[in-house]
Amino acid sequence: MDAICPYDLRPWLGQYGAHIRADLPPPAAASLPAMAQAAAARYAGQTAFTTVMPNGMYGSLSYQQVDEKSDHFARYLRQVLGLQAGDRVAIQMPNCLAYPVALLGVLKAGCVAVNTNPLYTASEMAHQFKDSGAKAVVVVDMFADKLEQALPQTDVKHVVITRVPEFFPAVVGGIVHAVMNYWNRQIPRHGVAFTALPQALAQGAAAGGDVRAWWAPLTHDSLALLQYTGGTTGVAKGAMLTHGNLLWNLAQMRAMVASHLEDGKEVVLTALPLYHIFAFTVNFLCMFEAGARNILVPSPRPIQNLQRAIENYKITWLTGVNTLYNALLSEEWFTAFPPRHIKAAGGGGAAMHHAVVERFEQVTGAPLVEGYGLTESSPVVCFQPLNGKRQKDTIGIPAPMTDVRLVDDRGEPVPLGQPGELVVRGPQVMRGYWQRPEATAEVIKNGWLHTGDVAVMDAEGTFKIVDRKKDMILVSGFNVYPNEIEDALTRHDGVLEAAVIGVPDDKTGEAVRAYVVRRDEGLTAEALMAHCRTLLTGYKMPARIEFRDELPKTPVGKILRRDLRAEVLGAQKNKT
Repeated sequence: MDAICPYDLRPWLGQYGAHIRADLPPPAAASLPAMAQAAAARYAGQTAFTTVMPNGMYGSLSYQQVDEKSDHFARYLRQVLGLQAGDRVAIQMPNCLAYPVALLGVLKAGCVAVNTNPLYTASEMAHQFKDSGAKAVVVVDMFADKLEQALPQTDVKHVVITRVPEFFPAVVGGIVHAVMNYWNRQIPRHGVAFTALPQALAQGAAAGGDVRAWWAPLTHDSLALLQYTGGTTGVAKGAMLTHGNLLWNLAQMRAMVASHLEDGKEVVLTALPLYHIFAFTVNFLCMFEAGARNILVPSPRPIQNLQRAIENYKITWLTGVNTLYNALLSEEWFTAFPPRHIKAAGGGGAAMHHAVVERFEQVTGAPLVEGYGLTESSPVVCFQPLNGKRQKDTIGIPAPMTDVRLVDDRGEPVPLGQPGELVVRGPQVMRGYWQRPEATAEVIKNGWLHTGDVAVMDAEGTFKIVDRKKDMILVSGFNVYPNEIEDALTRHDGVLEAAVIGVPDDKTGEAVRAYVVRRDEGLTAEALMAHCRTLLTGYKMPARIEFRDELPKTPVGKILRRDLRAEVLGAQKNKT
């Protein structure tokens, strides 16, 4: 008789306890607009979003205002521009009040939103707009100048421009815009024909139209979002996320955190960009349905930009990546007077380092729980439970209605405790990549999404990411995983950040190279090596440590190992 697959037994269900429901009913809402309208009706007079500038100036919108303004924008798209159901609309802006208005307006119009990084170069913008077939773009004025170069290569016919202080009180918004324009010179000149967002809303309001008639036909199978991957391998691809994918993931996320989330009472700090799938689902969708007040920070860099938001509002939830939490813990204003209202914090996007989690919890008294997900799964797959036994340095357990396996290169399940590629099956898994059937077939096989991440599972169903398959280093035939070495390096008090890659080596095939940003300028490579020897076996030891002032990162704050590898390869080519 064949052995029972350990993953089919779903041992993680034993950790759900009384706090997590395993058998979730299908989401009641048929679409995201239906969910949003229900939330807006329930919390109409409450503040939905507050954008906070570094100097503390702010503007807010209530749930009712977001609902009304997004209705106006939907009317503008359908009645004024003449867009049709399924047309793609790109949204390119940092965290600001215009984002939820535009995003919900696009969905209410029955169109498909294309989240676009505002920091993209003109060529990256052109690729995403062209690939998605976007017919309109909503962009913040700070980056509109790049449109002149990008648009001629695309099918975009309509441009709507907004401002970071959009919907602020008139005097405050005028001051903020004047500082950005004249003092900081952040707003470039451009020659693109456009409609300002307030004008678009006014035109939409005057045009009228039954907004419900446009989104009522939407179902769980309808496409909601083209969420482009970061392009870490090849050209960026658009993950097709349906209304059902996102609503299911919203329900899964809420089930995991139900014990620490009270509807209508939470205040969430959103420092990660809403155009990124992590903040989009967790901070925007989850907290909107829960009636939370969302504190939006347009840019978390420098980290002092968060100070007024944290000091002026009773934050109960926050999310971030390891680099964001690490940066906060280096600020005296945060550690000396830590916020005491935080119920929980979530970490993801990249591996959380043990030392960062430990210190954050010591400083704030709140749990910092790590999760795991990816764009192609809307994104949440696993999450550390907030109640019961929580194993740090893991990604926790699968969300309800989610199956996870670890497989070898042939797709066969690996034995319990052995590393294998993490594959996922659940209602949050994307439909596929936009207009790329071959790429879709490479990652979705027999209904399972192959993540490219290597993990191990213990007997209780807790998973731990070992590393990305492509980042694994082969030293004299031994598998070495950068995450483990980075964690060892950052456990030294003198280390602020670390990144590890494999470099070609004549003797060992590959060698471990570490790049370190020091917290203590007096730290030497010798002292750090001695520290690592207490935590790592010989073949895992860095062959070389380089100190840097900073490490390359994505806009979200994930350290880019690929850039470091490219630098090494470039240097080798120059030598030859």
